[in-house]
Amino acid sequence: MSIINTFDPAGEEIIRAADNLRPIENFPKTMVVVFSVKFRDLLLKTCPAEEIGFLVAGGQAYPIHRFTFKGVEMGFFSSPIGGAASAALLEELIALGAEKFLYFGSCGALDCGITQGKLLVPTAAYRDEGVSYHYAPPADFMEIPTASRLMEIFSELHIPHQPTRTWTTDSFYRETKTNVQKRREAGCGVVEMECASLMAVGQFRGVEVYQFLYAADCLDGEAWDKRILGNMPQGLRDRILLVALEAAGRL
Repeated sequence: MSIINTFDPAGEEIIRAADNLRPIENFPKTMVVVFSVKFRDLLLKTCPAEEIGFLVAGGQAYPIHRFTFKGVEMGFFSSPIGGAASAALLEELIALGAEKFLYFGSCGALDCGITQGKLLVPTAAYRDEGVSYHYAPPADFMEIPTASRLMEIFSELHIPHQPTRTWTTDSFYRETKTNVQKRREAGCGVVEMECASLMAVGQFRGVEVYQFLYAADCLDGEAWDKRILGNMPQGLRDRILLVALEAAGRL
């Protein structure tokens, strides 16, 4: 039996997310989720927020905040990176009562024609990770039906953006030239580490998960180009956060 044939839709779960949680009263229905400490700090500086609880992963507490943006109450969470960690904490946020999620984070361009800072909306994610095979039948790609609504919102806000397929991988240091070429041939424009996992959890649990990406480094060419990875100009960071807040308020 192939390792990817692990989807067991009718199987009873031994451990449920709710078993590890204390309920939080009036938990926000819409959550903005980031993977960057710098974006976390910027949001908490930009929007007065109340800490309402926390999740624990690896012995570390990850606070949950509630804030209001233009009259819309939302929750805010800073997630660890990677499909397994982010998907497990998504399960817990769902168990607490959240129903809509907007994730955003960096990605690597597989084509350097995708300029640094470009906003991208993934329409399908290549499943080069493990989480999604426990939430959906095996297939090369996880389709993302929420992408169309997010792109509508971006168009309403006059935000330039580009749809793309993405490559979700568990292994940052094993993105080889051969695999980059294969993923490009399959239509992937970028690579990241969470999308397929998050979308699989969201679809299985019946909640709305949206995601957009911003191009940081580039894997196209003879050598890796770090570009703005880990060193984003502050003005660009401010604009991306504003895009996320405006979009989340319209979900």
